[in-house]
Parts: sequence; structure tokens; C-alpha cells
Amino acid sequence: MALAATGSAQGDPKTYQIGSTLKRFTLIDLGFVQTKNGNFQLQRSLDPNSPYTTANKLKMTVAKNLDKFQLDVTTGNGLKAINIFKTDATKENVEQYQYWINNLIERGVIEAK
Repeated sequence: MALAATGSAQGDPKTYQIGSTLKRFTLIDLGFVQTKNGNFQLQRSLDPNSPYTTANKLKMTVAKNLDKFQLDVTTGNGLKAINIFKTDATKENVEQYQYWINNLIERGVIEAK
């Protein structure tokens, strides 16, 4: 999936867009890391018990000019996008996902569309 003006994680019924007041320092404050090509990337564990396990991850990439993004939930190694919304077995992952999404909304990184 490429960077786009709007998007959501696989299975998430809500769609998001980049926040209208987003600044680079906000991304850095939240733990985004600048990649080699200048984009900003965030990876957060969705394990409610330990952030250090190889559990499913929230992975977000924001374009270097802050106008496009990509949002995914991936496997622990970050290579395959998955849908955590289709089964009760990943209920705790969904709660952690909602926590991170709400944090990103509160800080103005994304907005619900």
C-alpha cells in the first residue's frame, strides 16, 4: 500500500486523514523516526502486557512533506499487514490500537474523516 491522503488499517471501519495542524516536531515528540528518504515512521506494539514482545504492531508512515500517510497493523516482524478486527482472539490488540489512534488524534497527527 502506498502513501495516500486518506487511509485506515485493514478492517478498521473508520477512515483517517492527516491533521490540518500537523508539525514535524509533533511527530518527533511522539517517537516517529525519520527514514533514509525523509519520511517519518512510527511502530508501536499492540501487546497490552509488554511493549517488548513480538506481538502485532501499529505501523504508520508519514510523507516528508506531511501531506500523505500509510497506516497498517502488521505481524510482529512488520512484514505483513493483518486484520485484527475480525476475531475475538485479538480483542486486546484492538483496544491497544484504539489507544494509539486516539493518542494520534489528540496530538493532531491524524483526524477522523
